[in-house]
Amino acid sequence: MEQLGTAFFRLRQRSLLRGIVLAVVAFAVSLRLGGFPDINALHSSHWQIFAALVAFWAMVETARCLGRRWTLYYAGVLLLLYTDLMILAMAVVLFLYP
Repeated sequence: MEQLGTAFFRLRQRSLLRGIVLAVVAFAVSLRLGGFPDINALHSSHWQIFAALVAFWAMVETARCLGRRWTLYYAGVLLLLYTDLMILAMAVVLFLYP
């Protein structure tokens, strides 16, 4: 039986864990580049585009894990896709924020 960590590093295999980690990293980096946690220091950064690209990559990795039949696993992956979409939208808004 294959270990969980080995699928994480094999890019050709589907890995839900890789999608989740990429999304969380993109979220944290996007907030930090935007000036969070100081509300008075919020600013636009041109580096936000890389956080948005990582968030898009996370969406692709999560979408690869969708099955063909409706199951609870499929519903969970859809929920994660919506979360990835919100992270991507936040990164784009912080990129365009004046």
